[in-house]
Amino acid sequence: MSLINDLINLNLSENTDKIIAEYIWIGGSGMDMRSKARTLLAPEMDPSKLPKWNYDGSSTEQATGDNSEISPQAVFRDPFRRGKNILVMCDTYTPSGDPIPTNKRFNAAKIFSNPEVVAEEPWFGIEQEYTLLQNGIKWPLGWPVGGYPGPQGPYYCGVGADKAFGREIVDAHYKACLYAGINVSGINGEVMPGQWEFQVGPVCGISSGDQVWMARYILERITEMVGAVLSFDPKPVSGDWNGAGAHTNYSTKSMRNDDGIQVIKKAIEKLSKRHKEHIAAYGKGNERRLTGLHETADINTFSWGVANRGASVRVGRDTEKAGKGYFEDRRPSSNMDPYTVTSMIAETTILWKP
Repeated sequence: MSLINDLINLNLSENTDKIIAEYIWIGGSGMDMRSKARTLLAPEMDPSKLPKWNYDGSSTEQATGDNSEISPQAVFRDPFRRGKNILVMCDTYTPSGDPIPTNKRFNAAKIFSNPEVVAEEPWFGIEQEYTLLQNGIKWPLGWPVGGYPGPQGPYYCGVGADKAFGREIVDAHYKACLYAGINVSGINGEVMPGQWEFQVGPVCGISSGDQVWMARYILERITEMVGAVLSFDPKPVSGDWNGAGAHTNYSTKSMRNDDGIQVIKKAIEKLSKRHKEHIAAYGKGNERRLTGLHETADINTFSWGVANRGASVRVGRDTEKAGKGYFEDRRPSSNMDPYTVTSMIAETTILWKP
């Protein structure tokens, strides 16, 4: 194993200008991530200067042919190969150049490039929850096989071998994301044992989706290395256990300016009028999570409040006190597409005219 590790950790820059670029894209389910590597003649961090590449879309449930195309959109440092090697976030197209249905970035980019949206400089902070599962049995890490741990209470931000399951994965992911250039702002253990959260943000516009997807990819690579399974199921265990969400914190330039609270209230009013449309786009299986219990609002009813974790949208006390700031949309599920959620919030609050 030591020889294998030595080879894996070879520093290419000592002997060649060539680098390895790992091209990453979203597969046919809309949640599975695919990747393959290619050699580049020299380091490059500008996605517009990277070559497009073909792949077999028929094997990812995205096309009938074998020449679907991936187009580089964002570049990150590679925490696995290190050196000058890179991870490349791509979106997907048919052979004729049309975006594949699971390419949610294409439409999101249109919204975020709208001059009205650009002028508002929308910031997002996404709280990505996830569950670590034991490989082979799909049961949460640290749980007795076929059984249950003690009730919720000691696990949220808990410390100890009987409370925090998988911390080595979480810490490795945290550092790997920072190395890659992802604006991860924190991590914490969640209410259900075996469940964790990382936060990405604040990030402006389309880059929020790029960074969340890349953070997901890095996390799944790490769980692969240690033999655990990553789940974004919004309710991985039925019963009296918390689900998993992706609370989305949001502000615009107008909201961050003096008296921005008035802009926030108008934005929330707009969101209330498009509640059904947003819920339909906020993740599969979300009805199992948004029950009105376990710090959620009922999926069929829109509500908002100050410091209310049982509301659809929460305004923080600091925002209320300052009269400006941001709000938190608590409806998105853990398996949401960040391109869809962020662009839809921007579209509804900035562009939509009731």
